[in-house]
Amino acid sequence: MSIAHLDSRPATVTPISRVEDAAPAAPRIRAVPEGTEARGFVLYVGIDEDKAAADGTDLGRIVEALKALAAQLAPSSETYAAVALAPRGAGGRDVDVVRLALQDPTALAKHRHVPDEQDRARDGVVVDLSRKRVLLDNATANLTYKEFELLQYLVLREGRTIERAELISALWSAGDDEVPNERTIDVHVRRLRSKLGDYEDIVRTVRGVGYRFDRHADVSVRHTSTPSPDLF
Repeated sequence: MSIAHLDSRPATVTPISRVEDAAPAAPRIRAVPEGTEARGFVLYVGIDEDKAAADGTDLGRIVEALKALAAQLAPSSETYAAVALAPRGAGGRDVDVVRLALQDPTALAKHRHVPDEQDRARDGVVVDLSRKRVLLDNATANLTYKEFELLQYLVLREGRTIERAELISALWSAGDDEVPNERTIDVHVRRLRSKLGDYEDIVRTVRGVGYRFDRHADVSVRHTSTPSPDLF
């Protein structure tokens, strides 16, 4: 039998204030008013079926993966998923459309906002083919050469769905450093859309086919004085 060594020195009593300092209270969750408690959270995921397919997945698989992650991190958690439905072609960022469709209070309040002078100053999208630039509400979008060429190719064929193979053949040559494939097109389109911000839906994914330029009322195209060399 082992015997524990007993220290004969008098025990030191820690003052109560020190005990409180050593164990600080857990911080409250931001934006939770006094008298209430957090019972869960909502995670809005903005992605349509076409974009999910372009990423090699679908909405059902994303939902199941997120539910499985929640169960792994907190086995006692409960989950519920709802699909947000919106009119086909609804403008704006996917996540904003989702929040509005699911009646998020903040999104509803913003949607009911009466436009002020600054809001009315929004000029939409200007695709300036003559100067090789894109203006978003009078601000120049920071597009790369290849991103602009991709957008220009779609704009000049407005309303027609362009297959990925055609985009590769038209926009890449044998001397390019990048060796393109269909995945390359998807990556470039994703980057282009991210830079278009609220107007990302002017580049529409046609599932299983390719991409199409959709002109809205707030989109204008400034053509060059001579035909574009890539239009044939």
